[in-house]
Amino acid sequence: MARKSAETKKDSSSRIATSGQDLVEVKNLVKHFPVSTGLIASLVNRGNIPSVKAVDGVSFTIRRGEVFGLAGESGSGKSTIGRLVLRLYEVTSGQVIFDGIDLKTLSAENMRRMRSRMQIVFQDPLASLNPRMTLGQAIEDPAQIHMPELSSDERHQRVLNILHAVGMNPPESFYNLYPHQISGGQRQRIVLARALITHPELIIADEPIAMADVSVRSILLDLMMKMKKEFDLTYLFITHDLATAKYVCDRIGILYLGKMCEMGDLHEVYDHPLHPYTQALMAAVPVPDPLQRRTTKMPEGEIPNPINPPSGCRFHPRCPLAKEICSQEEPVMRELRPGHTVACHFAEQFLPK
Repeated sequence: MARKSAETKKDSSSRIATSGQDLVEVKNLVKHFPVSTGLIASLVNRGNIPSVKAVDGVSFTIRRGEVFGLAGESGSGKSTIGRLVLRLYEVTSGQVIFDGIDLKTLSAENMRRMRSRMQIVFQDPLASLNPRMTLGQAIEDPAQIHMPELSSDERHQRVLNILHAVGMNPPESFYNLYPHQISGGQRQRIVLARALITHPELIIADEPIAMADVSVRSILLDLMMKMKKEFDLTYLFITHDLATAKYVCDRIGILYLGKMCEMGDLHEVYDHPLHPYTQALMAAVPVPDPLQRRTTKMPEGEIPNPINPPSGCRFHPRCPLAKEICSQEEPVMRELRPGHTVACHFAEQFLPK
């Protein structure tokens, strides 16, 4: 396995000098999905086709070598942002800049080449693996697409090295198995191995442990952090579980209905949450103490319809602090503490005294 270590050091040596610089810049990202309507509805609306406002003006950066978390309820736009960063979806407006390159300006062929540097780990490993391909074939497939210079034997050895790296040992015994023949935790390792085969710089981890048993989640997170160090990776970590985010993230952004509510260094946001929605999410994290009772009031209702989101602050229909201005004027992201930004009209009242 010495060859694998040499490959890893060679691929990562050029990244060390730029560690800490921005690898990804997301600028005012917007994605609206048109809603299919019938003939009569389209005539009534006179061409004004309604759309799902999945992402509506989100901006953030991901520094090279860090784990940036995106957290929020289902329907907040987290997974859509992950796919927009990879250009699996085309943006409605805004920019995704990867290593100084605006991805929207790339041709289909150049974008295909760029994807060797950015990979994704999907939430459901069984659904994302082809049941007709062996594990070895599934992992090797990206190498066949992005590394045509490698011979068949070299690709085969590379797959064995990656299997060993993610703890599937002995790797030869797993190469010819099919996804249904291994456990859920092992399938998640295979999906991670497939993402690592091209030695990318960025990995989008979309709820990577949500489908795994609770007993193996910490093991998978430890593996991801080990691979981050070994392959010099940068992660966009998408999750609805703030307890998981606290375990792995360096910085975090809180999303609600396609808008960024709060963003900052992980411990800063955890220790001093300034947005009522962030505070509610923090209060919902289970505490291993049966005597500790929840004191923060949880927001009532469900996340609104993204086709017709509320005016002003999108959280105001559920916010216990909402006032008239909240329904009329959309709050802007403001830096209230160093590196800690929040979009709330009344966030100052939560600043530590």
